[in-house]
Amino acid sequence: MSVDHDLEGQIAEWRAYIHRRRELHHTDAEELEDHLRSRIAELTEAGLRADEAFLIAVKRMGGLDELSREFAREHSERLWKQLVLPREPDAPSAARSRRELPVMVLCAAVAALAIKVPSWFGLDLSSGDHAGFYARNISLFALPALAAYFAWQRRVGPRVVGALALLFVLGAVAANAYPLADDTQTMVLTAIHLPIALWLVVGVAYTGGDWRSDRRRMDFIRFTGEWLIYFVLIGLGGGVLTGFTVGAFAAIGVDAEGFIQSWLLPCGAMAAVIVSAWLVEAKQSVIENMAPVLTRVFTPLFTATLLAFLVAVVWTTNGIDVERDALILFDLLLVIVLGMLLYAISARDLTARPGLFDRLQLALIVSALIIDVLVLAAITGRITEWGFSPNKTAALGENLVLLANLAWSAWLYLGFVRGRMPFARLERWQTRYVIVYAAWAWVVVLAFPPLFGFA
Repeated sequence: MSVDHDLEGQIAEWRAYIHRRRELHHTDAEELEDHLRSRIAELTEAGLRADEAFLIAVKRMGGLDELSREFAREHSERLWKQLVLPREPDAPSAARSRRELPVMVLCAAVAALAIKVPSWFGLDLSSGDHAGFYARNISLFALPALAAYFAWQRRVGPRVVGALALLFVLGAVAANAYPLADDTQTMVLTAIHLPIALWLVVGVAYTGGDWRSDRRRMDFIRFTGEWLIYFVLIGLGGGVLTGFTVGAFAAIGVDAEGFIQSWLLPCGAMAAVIVSAWLVEAKQSVIENMAPVLTRVFTPLFTATLLAFLVAVVWTTNGIDVERDALILFDLLLVIVLGMLLYAISARDLTARPGLFDRLQLALIVSALIIDVLVLAAITGRITEWGFSPNKTAALGENLVLLANLAWSAWLYLGFVRGRMPFARLERWQTRYVIVYAAWAWVVVLAFPPLFGFA
């Protein structure tokens, strides 16, 4: 293991210890870590080894209790159940906080209205003739507004804003310039992969342009899980509201279904993308453990299900069906497994010793890895027999991408469980592999349609 890996492992342990102190806000911990890293950089430039620089930097920063007391004095308004000397927030911070809600509402309104703009040019949302257009462009209605919200919130510089705009324009061109008929495989692949590619563009805005930071990429992964939970909850609440609206107006002889289908549902869904993100940011300290808790509940259940499936495969000697619906099902299963791994990592104490849950996670990863190999074997057999098609090629590439992640994750987890490597290496691997997913999504969106003749 390289010196850099040793240093990152030490910093990860220090960061985990810092996060266990309730006195310190999440942003305060980030500030401390940035301060620590800058001191380490100064000491290594002066000729010290990385491990020596780490120890000296931590020593010079003082004991954690002293740091906690210092931050309590300087940021007393942030304390929870330990408020002493409360004070009014400084004027710039207070003014910016007051602008958060109006800016969010503005971005949500832009996203809500964006989905109605095509109807002004004859592309009616309720018409089945234009279903393909809306399927390809669905992510382009809300995600640019979400990226703009984060760019404003993080005070992103002009160069990063320009890069974000360029990527959204590239996505819009790929979705609309190619002659993609509604019944073609490449249209379906574009509709699936463009939201993935653009969501990771939003991630660049979320990290304030600092996409190379492992820590900030992990923050975005945490945000994604919590955002999904809030979006689903808002969707369920919206469904209840819709039902009551239809029933209430029907009771007085007014048919509200047309308004609901044309305005309430599409505009509400786009606005919910922004509102969910705002809720995650505003209530971060309250909901930051929701995804990891669900992971702990479902990891044993998914592990048992995958092991039972593998036993059934051996017992029946039946191969895996590689029709499109089955491929989507298995790919979703593998993505869920990786999602549970990610959110278990995001909430884990990096200094804790391996436990039963870690062994369950390892069993889940290994089971998913075996299933991925079986799916790849089935896909390869179909390609050998019938040749390449957009769907089979995309499935082959995606399962190879997942295979590489699962295989190396299993190796790293095994090393951790056996006490031979730090858990921080697994965290770094997962956050850095996000770039591979982004690259593959853009390849499918940009290269597959012309490569397969827009079929």
